Amino acid sequence: MIDKRVSGAAEAVGHVHDGATVMISGFGEAGSPTELIHALIDQGARDLVVVNNNAGNGHIGLAALLAAGRVRKMICSYPRSSHSFVFTELYQAGRIELEVVAQGTLAERIRAAGAGIPAFFTPTAAGSEISRGKEVRDYRGRPHVLEDALFADLALIKAECADRWGNLTYNKSARNFAPIMATAARVTVAQVRRTVALGEIDPETVVTPGVYLDRIVCVENPVSESDHLDELGRPSWRQAGL
Repeated sequence: MIDKRVSGAAEAVGHVHDGATVMISGFGEAGSPTELIHALIDQGARDLVVVNNNAGNGHIGLAALLAAGRVRKMICSYPRSSHSFVFTELYQAGRIELEVVAQGTLAERIRAAGAGIPAFFTPTAAGSEISRGKEVRDYRGRPHVLEDALFADLALIKAECADRWGNLTYNKSARNFAPIMATAARVTVAQVRRTVALGEIDPETVVTPGVYLDRIVCVENPVSESDHLDELGRPSWRQAGL
């Protein structure tokens, strides 16, 4: 009997090794598997390379992982925001590496890894600092930059609902990078709000098939990033009306 549910976040991330590349779904609170990230802090793996859309907010989730000194390098498209002061301080102190990737290219590099495509050419970033040192070819009169696929040892993602086989559904923007990250990692762990019996998920609504999932953790009431930012006295996305 296949049952990918585990008892808690600590069990789900207990295998992570030092130096691992970890993809974390995001778009802020909506898609951030905060409880899994906090379990990763407790687990103690160091020298991590983290792939995310941004570089964390406040002192919670990814920002807490950065503050704990566990991340050697960030690969992201949006490293600075009004709430990303932990990353900013680490970067200015020379204590963390940064690889900036245009957001569409970041998504395509992850998707390519999941599809078994080792690299691809894109016109995005041609002629910019980001393309420095990379192969460039002309296609139909436009320069294109060679970008490598982005693989990971582990993907930590957040979804709405799962069955015990690992079939996942998402809630609106919480979907973001999670489905492609699930295909690009050796091991994928999903944090979900609820689990249901086999057959209760309409097959037409399954976004990530269970074949891509290794472990599932149910967190019915995850910590709120907006509440955390409110407590810090910093304007949250909610206060900004976004």
